[in-house]
Amino acid sequence: MKKLFFVIVLAVSFMSAKGPLKVIVGADMLFETRTDLIDGKRIGLITNHTALLADGTHLADALHEYGDAKLVALFGPEHGIRGDASDGSTVNDTLDAKTGVPVYSLYGKVNKPTPEMLKNVDVLVYDIQDVGARFYTFISTMFLCMEAAAEMHIPFVVLDRPNPIGGIKASGPIRLDSLKTFVGWAPIPIMHGMTVGELAVMANLQAWLKERKTARLTVVKMENWRRSQWYDETQLRWTKPSPNMRSLETATVYPGMCLLEGTNVSEGRGTELPFENIGAPWINGKDLAKQLNAQGLPGVQFEQTEFTPQEIPNVASHPKYSGQLCGGILLKVTDRKKFDAVKCGIAVVSGIHTLYQDSLIFRERGFDRLAGTPLIRQAVLDGKSAGEIVSLWRDELEEFNKLRNKSFLYTDK
Repeated sequence: MKKLFFVIVLAVSFMSAKGPLKVIVGADMLFETRTDLIDGKRIGLITNHTALLADGTHLADALHEYGDAKLVALFGPEHGIRGDASDGSTVNDTLDAKTGVPVYSLYGKVNKPTPEMLKNVDVLVYDIQDVGARFYTFISTMFLCMEAAAEMHIPFVVLDRPNPIGGIKASGPIRLDSLKTFVGWAPIPIMHGMTVGELAVMANLQAWLKERKTARLTVVKMENWRRSQWYDETQLRWTKPSPNMRSLETATVYPGMCLLEGTNVSEGRGTELPFENIGAPWINGKDLAKQLNAQGLPGVQFEQTEFTPQEIPNVASHPKYSGQLCGGILLKVTDRKKFDAVKCGIAVVSGIHTLYQDSLIFRERGFDRLAGTPLIRQAVLDGKSAGEIVSLWRDELEEFNKLRNKSFLYTDK
């Protein structure tokens, strides 16, 4: 088994000199250089369908077959181990059909592994593809698992993967302590610009875990990843991290467009372009596109569109305005390096408020939980522009960037 993984990693290491080397993810590096972390151990694995090795094998299946360790428990986040549960649906405890290993759900009544779940675990391993946004619940699951491991004095290993939208830019307000929830566990901006391994390092450095405990953390780093790389520059195959995260284009706009979930405007769930389609039955797409394009937001254009959300099994359950024709806009990112997803999301919410003040409804608690602060909602209601709103957290974002630099595991060289 070890020889097989060595051959795989060696093959992808010697790429053509025509472009950047293929990124080798932490899961492959585990078998190549860090089997000492698992040899002779009983392994608990926090994972989902994105934990694929270079040859397409799922990490759970590889660990189950690995002769020098024993996979004893699987822990499933939102959407489950194999990624087939729709957004927001409860995931139940079960047995994994392929390995027969017990699966404990961390999305439902329990979000954090209990001592009973960890009683036979010698090392807890995390491998899930993130998308770079604070409210993506997979990172909340990681932090809570770190906390459980620290309490049980169990080593915690993160197998790192790329931030699909790059590791250069952070954007948005820092989450207030009063709004700490499962969609905003860490005090970080909406778009954090870090890998999951770097976030784990930051959690230890900043003492985020309960009772300021420190996890016995090891991050198995990637090879060949640079901070400025987007996912389509890694030579890795895109696997939808969640049912509605259909493409890198979706992930690019998601940190801003997810804010629409906290309103009565459709964020495009139940269509082929979730988070790229935005609308409602009472919106005139031509008027909204004109209003937004006039703002001259860098790197994005807005097109008039119409769409009818539909329920899609295992993808979109009860989407807003299901079966109703919605007028709205389609986002077209023209320069992703200049595009600021969070500012764009705020501009869209603000633009809808300007044109449809009597129709737009904020789900106040839900919107503020996603934003991490009531500032955005209050400023929109006060009629402030997107530029004025993003300036409200400029200083705290600068402070976060200083902290972020201390947790970096990768450069852009």
